[in-house]
Amino acid sequence: QVQLVESGGGLVQAGGSLTLSCAASGRTFTNYAVGWFRQAPGKEREFVAAISRGGTQTAAANSVKDRFTISRDNAENTVYLQMNSLTPEDTAVYYCAAAARVDYGGLVTNRDRYDYWGQGTQVTVSA
Repeated sequence: QVQLVESGGGLVQAGGSLTLSCAASGRTFTNYAVGWFRQAPGKEREFVAAISRGGTQTAAANSVKDRFTISRDNAENTVYLQMNSLTPEDTAVYYCAAAARVDYGGLVTNRDRYDYWGQGTQVTVSA
């Protein structure tokens, strides 16, 4: 089992920045690729960003790739999502997730492939 706890969400004005954290406990953290997803009211949960086990490979959705950066500190068992130039369209509950089996390149972008999920953290961007 892997337990994931997100933090860092909150209310921010458009154009502002936030950094989300995902703290992991349980099994060896480096055995898992990690992803961030988000879900806005009435919408499907969508992929935001992913990072490989060692942190050398990353991917991000087109809608955020020029503004959001995913990183991880395996010594601290934590994955981060740095979010810049936020817009109201980024308002959602943000979830981190861990996957044991990875795709070619060490990344997982399909939410159905993730084994463990956190409880989510709310991000609200005001206009």
